[in-house]
Amino acid sequence: MLSFLKLLLSFAPWLSFLVIAQGSLFRLKLGLLIALALSIVMGLLRLHRGIILWTGLAFFTYATVAVALLGNMWTAQHMGVLANGALALGSWITILMGKPFTLDYAREHTDPSLWNSSAFIRTNVVITSAWASVFTVNAILAWGKMTQFILPQWGYEVASYFLLIVTAAFTTWYPDHCRRVRQRQAHRLANP
Repeated sequence: MLSFLKLLLSFAPWLSFLVIAQGSLFRLKLGLLIALALSIVMGLLRLHRGIILWTGLAFFTYATVAVALLGNMWTAQHMGVLANGALALGSWITILMGKPFTLDYAREHTDPSLWNSSAFIRTNVVITSAWASVFTVNAILAWGKMTQFILPQWGYEVASYFLLIVTAAFTTWYPDHCRRVRQRQAHRLANP
């Protein structure tokens, strides 16, 4: 449960933006300002780090300047696609670099002697891939919602939230599952 709460905390700027920036241009601007402020404060306090920090800072800085200061309505209209696209791009980049973004958070509750193990890195590649995939799908869903393609708006929102909740649950379940599998394999090898 603690790892789930830490996961939520790491996405606090994005979650606050998601909750606040609904329904009006004023709320969008307010959500952007709060998310940017949270990103900065959390980065300074080291509660937020790695690519998710930098993606958030870059995205919320761009969007705040574009929408709140310059009144760029294209950015405002495409906010869902841009936000999810930024998260997807940042996540996929960390995988391509061989440093999945979840490593920064997983190291907090993992013995340092395991940080360079192939199992630890592989587990984080799988988890980061799950997040990257969901962010990619959510960018597509945001485009569908924006263009009113097939589903009603609430249908896109339900699908998006469902995917985020399932991925958060997967993130907390999967490392324990991998650990149990490795323990069973080690037990079988030790007791043929």
